Amino acid sequence: MTSARTESGTTPEPDGSGGGGGADAGDGYLERRALRRGSAGWLLLTGLGVAYVVSGDFSGWNYGLAEGGFGGLAIAMVLMGLMYTCMVFSLAELSSILPTAGGGYGFARRALGPWGGFLTGTAILIEYVLAPAAISLFIGDYVESLGLFGLESGWPLILACFVLFIGIHLWGVGEALRFSFVVTGIAVVALLVFAVGAFTEFDASGLNDIPVDGEALGSNSWLPFGLLGIWAAFPFGMWFFLGVEGVPLAAEETRDPARTLPKAIRWSLLVLVLLALLTFFASAGARGSAAIQDAGNPLVEALQPGGEATTLSRIINYAGLAGLVASFFSLIYAGSRQLFALSRAGYLPRFLSLTSRRKAPYLGLLVPGAIGFGLAAGSGDGARMLNVAVFGATISYALMSLSHLVLRRREPELPRPYRTPGGVLTSSVALFLACAALVATFLVDVTAAFIALGVYVFALAYFGLYSRKHLVAKAPEEEFAALAAAEAELDRT
Repeated sequence: MTSARTESGTTPEPDGSGGGGGADAGDGYLERRALRRGSAGWLLLTGLGVAYVVSGDFSGWNYGLAEGGFGGLAIAMVLMGLMYTCMVFSLAELSSILPTAGGGYGFARRALGPWGGFLTGTAILIEYVLAPAAISLFIGDYVESLGLFGLESGWPLILACFVLFIGIHLWGVGEALRFSFVVTGIAVVALLVFAVGAFTEFDASGLNDIPVDGEALGSNSWLPFGLLGIWAAFPFGMWFFLGVEGVPLAAEETRDPARTLPKAIRWSLLVLVLLALLTFFASAGARGSAAIQDAGNPLVEALQPGGEATTLSRIINYAGLAGLVASFFSLIYAGSRQLFALSRAGYLPRFLSLTSRRKAPYLGLLVPGAIGFGLAAGSGDGARMLNVAVFGATISYALMSLSHLVLRRREPELPRPYRTPGGVLTSSVALFLACAALVATFLVDVTAAFIALGVYVFALAYFGLYSRKHLVAKAPEEEFAALAAAEAELDRT
C-alpha cells in the first residue's frame, strides 16, 4: 500500500501523476481523529435513517399539489420512491465494501477519483448544512404557533435549538442516537394515529378537486397542470425520502458495518415508503387536495374540516414538532460526519476533523452549526434553503449512482458482502431519475439552483488551487484508493 503514496503523504491522482506538495500527516494523525466505534446496531441506524426524513411527512410535500395536482404528485412520489429504492440498494452494496464515515463521498472517491469524491462530498455537505438551518426556522414557527412557554420565533429560539442539540451530540454518539430514536418513534406513532383518524373521513372525490388548467399539455382532473406538472412535482416527491442516504455516514461508529449498514438502509426505506403512502392518501382524502396544497401544516389542516381544533389535531400538531426535532437532530449528525471525513482526508482544512475525549468531532459539529444558525437567523427563508439542499442532494445522488456503475464495471472481483439486486440496471435507473430530479429543481426555484451552483464554484476553486495537493494518504478513503491503484499497477506488470 505504501508504494502507492508519495513521500509527502499525499495520494496520487488516478493517472499516477501524484497529488504533489502536501505535508505528511505525521504519527498520531488518525488517533486524534477517531470516532467511537461500535456505538450503534442496526435498530438505532434504522431509526437514524427514518429520523433524517420524518419531518418531511408532516409538511412540505403538499406544496407539490400546487405544482402537479394529486395525480402529478402521486406519479412524482412513485418515481422518486423508485429512485431512492434503487439508490439505497446501490448504497447498501457500496457501504459493505467501504464502511467509512465518508459515506457517499468515500464511494465516489474510490470510483471517480479525487475530483469525483470532492464533488460528491460537497453536494452532500450542502444538503446537510442547509436542511437543518431551514428546519430550525420551522421549529421556531411550530413553537410559536403552539404557544409553548410564550416563546416567539426568532434568532434566540433558533440559537437555543442549535446549542441544545449540538450539545447532546458533543456528549456522545450513543446518547445522541438513542435520543434521536425516541423522538423519531414518537413522530412515527403520531403519523400512524393520524392516518387512522384521517381515513375515517376519507372521500376519494376530494383527491382531484384542484381546478384544471385547460392550457396545460395533457391536463385533466388528475393532472390539473398537465404532464409538465409531474416533473415540477419531483422535488416535493423527494421530501418523503430526502436524507435516508445518510445512513452510511455512521459506518465507523457501527457494529459490524458490512452487515449492519445494508440491513439498516433497507429497513429505513421500507418504513419511509409505508409512511409516505399513508400520509399522502390520508391527508388528501380527508380534506381534499385543494384545501391542503398551500397549508403550512397539512396534517393538522386535514383533521380540521371546519377550521376548529380537535383533540387529535392538537396531538398531531405537537407530534409535528417532534418530527422536526428528529430530522434537525439527525441532520446535524450527518453534516458533522461528512465534514469530518472530508477534513480528515485533507479535502477541507484538517483541524475540522479533530475529535474530543468523548470521540465526537466537535469542530465538525460547531462550524456547520454556526453556519446554519447564521443562515437561518439572517435569511429567515426556510423554503429557499430547503430548495438549495434538494439541489445539492440530487447532484450527490447522480454521482453516487454513477460510482456504483463504475465500480461494478471496473472492479468486478471486489469483495461484496452485499450485492445490489438487479446490479447495474438498478443503479442506472437511480442515475437517470436523479438527473431528471436535478433538472426539475430549476422548474421550482431557479434562484436556489444558482445559489447552490455558486457555492460549488467557490468550493471547486478551493479544491483545485489548494486542497487536492494536500490530501492525506492515511485517511481511510485515500488508503482504499491507494490500494486500488497499487493493485491496478500490479495487474499491468
